[in-house]
Amino acid sequence: MADAGPEIWFYHLERSTLDQVLPGLLEKTRERGWRALVRAADERLLDDIDERLWIYRDDSFLAHGRASEPEAARQPILLTDASENPNGAQALFIVDDAQLGDTKGFDRCFIIFDGRDDTALQAARVRWKTLKDAGANLAYWKQSPEGRWEKAA
Repeated sequence: MADAGPEIWFYHLERSTLDQVLPGLLEKTRERGWRALVRAADERLLDDIDERLWIYRDDSFLAHGRASEPEAARQPILLTDASENPNGAQALFIVDDAQLGDTKGFDRCFIIFDGRDDTALQAARVRWKTLKDAGANLAYWKQSPEGRWEKAA
């Protein structure tokens, strides 16, 4: 592969929900010292994620902001429905079938989809094939029966 684009990891949710998985992935991203951009097409989903990141654990929260708010560029985790990367994030999280867009500048992209939703599953399969045909650096993660993430492809 001539283009050394970002790693693009598909996360197939089967046993957990987005609310359960996303905060942990964001924590790991921050532990790497990376900034994150979470892109969703649905404003209500962004509202839900916004609230969840403040309360997902009793002893902690994930500092974040919205792209539409002041100081967006300073946020370690930024929630958006736009294609820009105002906080210079190294990690891009795609939820609810939002557009992947240009991945230049990202080290890793996460495409998180609900495998219990036939429409989301079909869209992820099409996206995988399109990216594979384009020579993208792909990985596919699924949950074991115990709920651990295992690399399947």
